[in-house]
Amino acid sequence: MNAFLSALWAETLKARRSKITLLTAIGFMILPLAAGLFMIVLKNPEQARAMGLISTKARLTAGVADWPSFFGMLSQGIGTGGAIVFALITAWVFGREFSDHTAKELMALPTPRGIIVSAKFVLTAIWALGLTLLVFVVGLGVGSTIDIPGWSYDLECTALWTMMSTAFLTILLMPFVALFASSGRGYLPPMGWTILALALANILSLLGWGDWFPWAVPLLVSGMVKPDADQVGLHSYLVVVIAACAGFAATYAWWRSADQTR
Repeated sequence: MNAFLSALWAETLKARRSKITLLTAIGFMILPLAAGLFMIVLKNPEQARAMGLISTKARLTAGVADWPSFFGMLSQGIGTGGAIVFALITAWVFGREFSDHTAKELMALPTPRGIIVSAKFVLTAIWALGLTLLVFVVGLGVGSTIDIPGWSYDLECTALWTMMSTAFLTILLMPFVALFASSGRGYLPPMGWTILALALANILSLLGWGDWFPWAVPLLVSGMVKPDADQVGLHSYLVVVIAACAGFAATYAWWRSADQTR
């Protein structure tokens, strides 16, 4: 346990001293601000037109200016934006060792490599869930400032559950990003994989097979892709867990057998 805590603390220090921590937070903050802008347009279409904003597009995107629509936009944004931002975080946590040429020293440490990998995964999960919670809190502030109608405590709890569930399912799929960042020894392979997975997720969702494709399940849960009545079921969560286990196992196996001289 002491070895794990030490490894986690070391990974936390790396993240705290890097600009990517602030950049990911700023990038994710665009989500509630953009959703708030859409709500303003929907509440005041005539004023929005006078300001040069296109209210018709906002109406088609968000529907009406109320809390359910606002929370829906946040959840959908986490479903798509979260996949990219979380992948960026994971790629940085695992890939920076190779871009900074510190992988050889890291692999030569007496700390078991499995503990190092576990610390990286835990940091990634905490980081991603923290950003999701931050979006929710900022979203509450933005929605209250705009004074949109339809708020209720039950709706707030449901929205928080949907957002955190979407984020958690997305995090479970990050081991493959970690694997490509490690085996590819950098940032480009994992980001390429992320774009491919998102493209396949959207295509299969439109074809009606998204509930069987792990990377489409977070999109379905978030409401980004409208599923049929019973499309997301136990089998959907099961394929995510199976994919997560496969990704974890492959990443751990790669780090155990990686050559420390490279």
